[in-house]
Amino acid sequence: MIERLKPFRALPNPREVFAWGMYDLANQSFTLLILTLLLPIYVKSVAVSDPASGDRVWSTVYAASMLLVVCSSPFVGAFADARGAKKRLLIGTGIACVLLTASFALIGPGGWVLAAALFIPANYCYQIGENMLASFLPEVASQRNLGRVSAIGWTMGYVGALLLLVLVVGGMLALSMGPPERWRPFFVFAAVWFGLGMIAPARVLIERRPAGTPPSIALCTRLALDRLRTTVRDAAGHRQLLRFLLAFFVYALGVQTIIAFAGIIAHDFGFDQTRLALFVLQLTVTAGIGAVLTGMHQDRLGPRRTLVIFLCVWIATCLTMVGLALPKDPPQWLFWIAGNGVGLGLGGVGTASRAMVGTFTPSHKTAEFFGLWGMTYKGAGVVGVLSFGQVKASLGSTASLLLLTGFFVVGLALLLRVNVNAGRRSALRAQRAHASYTPGA
Repeated sequence: MIERLKPFRALPNPREVFAWGMYDLANQSFTLLILTLLLPIYVKSVAVSDPASGDRVWSTVYAASMLLVVCSSPFVGAFADARGAKKRLLIGTGIACVLLTASFALIGPGGWVLAAALFIPANYCYQIGENMLASFLPEVASQRNLGRVSAIGWTMGYVGALLLLVLVVGGMLALSMGPPERWRPFFVFAAVWFGLGMIAPARVLIERRPAGTPPSIALCTRLALDRLRTTVRDAAGHRQLLRFLLAFFVYALGVQTIIAFAGIIAHDFGFDQTRLALFVLQLTVTAGIGAVLTGMHQDRLGPRRTLVIFLCVWIATCLTMVGLALPKDPPQWLFWIAGNGVGLGLGGVGTASRAMVGTFTPSHKTAEFFGLWGMTYKGAGVVGVLSFGQVKASLGSTASLLLLTGFFVVGLALLLRVNVNAGRRSALRAQRAHASYTPGA
């Protein structure tokens, strides 16, 4: 049992897998501190200083950045594959995100325009970097250990999140930095954390570039557009990937909604600021446990069966929250239990979904297919959050939680139509066809 808990045991390339996972650990400073804990509140209470307007500004700015990602992800992925530029894009977008994150410290009272001007490119770079990082999965893992390596990266991310939570909460308590107007040093800290964590992947990761002289940027752009057209034209040959992406989009509506509304939902159940912080800590711990469990068992169970298990956990959790929303003043300890289901679902669904895409991806189209995956996930963030918020505002918490449950139920039904073996065979056929293709022949 102890041997199975050693994450890098028997891997042929532990150094490369560790470096790849370090990027997941590093960018948690943006995921957790910027997107979840600090910047939304800072913009709302300091940069705008009006709660109603602050909500509107933040949601608009966030949606704008995500729409840019949705529109450009497939092209950026295809461009990276054609140019052999995945690593350069990964590190380049990371450095840009680090510099922009540090610049958040320049945002002062009333500076919501500057906040928007900095956040939109920062979040864009972060999200594109996430796509590039995921596209390295088939290069640092084999088909036999794809799920395990994916889980290692996910788990290292949650380790980073836990360390960040401890350091930031400790800083708030020890240095009296609780009020939002005193959070500027945390933005610089987030940037430094991200920058230092990128050193290992920048030095160690190796990209398998296309053979021959890299094409010019102009030619590469045309090749990228041609490859996108080919992907659309040959969609029937990747039917299982498309089926999975449809299922993923539907259940990702729920995942993205939970990420955006977890604090608000907890607040609706009577959690104060201290309990909210502890609740986020609990989610992070159980999400890490979910990622570890996935890494231990996914390669044996297979990615689809693993996803079915965790989607059932999500459905049970959402139904529990629906039940808690019906009576007045429900016991809070039941919501704490439901929170464990949320954490397990976040940790398990994320890594299993990434491994499923890797299973269906030909080796010469990793960035392109993971760009489609990223576009699907980010698009779900826009649609899911907006629809949940509208239903919650107009029909109340119970109706919005029923909608949330529906996302996972429908997503599970669509997932059951995915044939993993057929998708894997399609990817292998595409690889063989690409390997035998001779330009100009």
